[in-house]
Formats: sequence, C-alpha cells, structure tokens
Amino acid sequence: MLTTAMFGQDLFMTGYVRNYTGALLSNSGEYSIIQNTFNLNIEHNKGNVSFKANPYIYQYSDKRQDIGLRQAYMDIFFNAIDLRVGKQQIIWGKADGVFITDMISPKDMSEFLLPDFEEIRMGVTAVKANYYLGNQTFEWVWLPVFTPTLMPDESSRWRPEMPFPVIPQFDYSRQEIAGSLENSEGFVKYSALTSAIDFEIMAGYAWDDDPTMHITKTIDPQTKQLNGLTVTPQHHRLTITGGSFSSTLGPIVLRSEGAFYAGKYFNNADPAAEQSVTKKNYLHYLVGIDYTIFDINMSGQFVQQAILDYDEMIDQDEYENTLTFLMRKEYLRETLTLELFSYVGLNNNDALVRPRIYYDLYDGFELLAGANLFFGDDGRFGQYDDNDMLYVKLKYSF
Repeated sequence: MLTTAMFGQDLFMTGYVRNYTGALLSNSGEYSIIQNTFNLNIEHNKGNVSFKANPYIYQYSDKRQDIGLRQAYMDIFFNAIDLRVGKQQIIWGKADGVFITDMISPKDMSEFLLPDFEEIRMGVTAVKANYYLGNQTFEWVWLPVFTPTLMPDESSRWRPEMPFPVIPQFDYSRQEIAGSLENSEGFVKYSALTSAIDFEIMAGYAWDDDPTMHITKTIDPQTKQLNGLTVTPQHHRLTITGGSFSSTLGPIVLRSEGAFYAGKYFNNADPAAEQSVTKKNYLHYLVGIDYTIFDINMSGQFVQQAILDYDEMIDQDEYENTLTFLMRKEYLRETLTLELFSYVGLNNNDALVRPRIYYDLYDGFELLAGANLFFGDDGRFGQYDDNDMLYVKLKYSF
C-alpha cells in the first residue's frame, strides 16, 4: 500500500521502487527480464484545481533505459462538472483482463499481457468532461491526436507470429496518422448506479489501435510463382457502440460487457481480395460471474469475438472463444495472498496460467513470486509456449 508523504503545502508525492527478475524454464534458466523500476506520483491540490504527474523509469540489465511520463493532467472541479485536460489513462468497462469497451487508452504490448494493467494501458492526450446528475454520469472524451498500440521490437521474444510464405518487406509510409482536427477521436458514455444494477452505454469514433497488414504480392510473370511480399501496416477508422452492466444477486455478481465494431479490416487469403484485406463488422462481448465460497474469491468469464457476414477465406476464425478464471484467497490477516488467473483459448486449445503469491513483508515492502505458463502449439497464447517463466518482484512503496 502506498503511504503519502507531504512535501510542502498541498503537494503530495507517492510512488515505488521495484526489482523484477524473471527466468525462463527452458534454455537452462536464461533470464527473460531483469528490470528496475522507479515510479513516482506527484499531486498538487489548490482550491478547485489539482494537478497530477506520473513519471517512471525502467532500467534493464543490458543498460537500456525507458524514461517516460504515464500521466500528466490538470483537473478543474465545478459544481456538477469535472474537467480533466492532459495525458491520462482512461478506463472503461467491467471486464477482467480483457479489452472490449475499454478501448480509449491503447496498450503497451511489448511484454504481451504480463505487466500490471496500470503499465499496459498507455496514457493519451485527451480532454475529458464528466457531468453528474444524481446517480447518473455523462462523460465526453476528445483525443486530438492518435496513439497506436505499442508492439514488441522485431527481436523481442514477445513479437507475435506472422506466418508469411516468404520473408516480406515492410512499408511503414501509411502507418502514421497525422495530427489534425479531422483525425481526432471522440467518445461518449452514459452511466448510472441504481439499487438493482450498475450500467454504462458508450459510443466512439476512433482509429483502430492495431494496424491492419495490407499485403501486396509480386508474381513472376513467367512462372506465375510468388516472388515477394510488401506488407504495409495501416490504421483504419472504427465506429464503436456498446455497454456493460453488473448486478448483485445475493452472494453472486453478474457482469456483462459488449461492443459492436463497424469498419474493421481483416486479412483475407482470397486472391481476389485487394491487398489481402476484407472490411467487416464484428461483435466482442463477455458474460462473467463473481462469487465467494469458503473465503475464496472466484471469477469466471466467457469472451467471444464474432465476425459478422463471415467469409471463409478470412484468416481469423468466425468465432473466437476465450475463458478466463480467477481465484484469490487471503491469509495471515490479509498479509499473504494466493492468486491464480488464467486465459483459456477454446479455438486453439491454448492457455496462459498465472499463479502468484503476494506477501507484505513489513510496512511498504511487498514480495511477489509467480509464474507465467503457456500451453498449446499455436494460437494467441500457444505461440509463446517457449516463454514459460518464473519471476520474483520486490517492491517498496512510499
């Protein structure tokens, strides 16, 4: 738990330092990561205005350093309106470990889904306004510039598989989205909290954070054989509508979240498909349940992505089904926590299983030990089957 220290009137600073060491279970225990982190939260409050900045430093064993600013924004509070301007993380939806309506802040996928979600979500430059009316909230978000998903380096063990028949050339000339009013993004959300149900309805007009790989083929005119490929990553506009809800029924919490995405481009193996892509709409939704039994907190989710008006030549399955499971139990007056979280891909019989142990050593010090275990031969998780690892994190919060 972070403890707050005061540095002058109305200025607060909290943060943590952390060592993160992971070793692969294959390759004779080769280190997969050695990372030292310094994370600082600076907050200043004065009247109806506040400011927050969240700088961080990651230092790696190969002497690389990643210095950045996750958030830096100003809040202005009025009677029924809050205004937030600057770089910020924006979290929507009710899913655990899955991004459905939570699509404003792009993802840092340089280590797949392994970091804390606070570190996976990237800050975006935005203007956000909340209007409160009783138990209802109206939220508007405007992003003047586009920020894409951060993908792993080409040499990274977390680079996703790209099964091209020949080694391609990449053309990045169409990947960048120029900053302009025309290229900005907008989102709206209505939420309400009642005695029976907590729900949200949202809509957005945005760029797809993940680029589509447009493929141009070079064919030998004599042999009619494939001579080469040029892959051009390109982002496309999406129109999104959706919502989420949760409701408590005795000891059980029911959750659901879903979104309709219009204008998504998928890769297509049909020779007649221009640049090997097809434009389709798709649904992405989940149903989940949370409950407690024998003081064990448990959660399960069924997640499905369904491509509408499906074409059999599309590279992706018409229905992509995933299960998630979470079990958590606390001991020793909540100083020791055992946790197990897993993703199970039903289409490819692959999985990611993450057992973890948290232990509060003493005031401010926390020890975390865990494993990331991948199963399967292919699929979203099976492609990383050689990346099974054990890790330890020692963290001091101040």
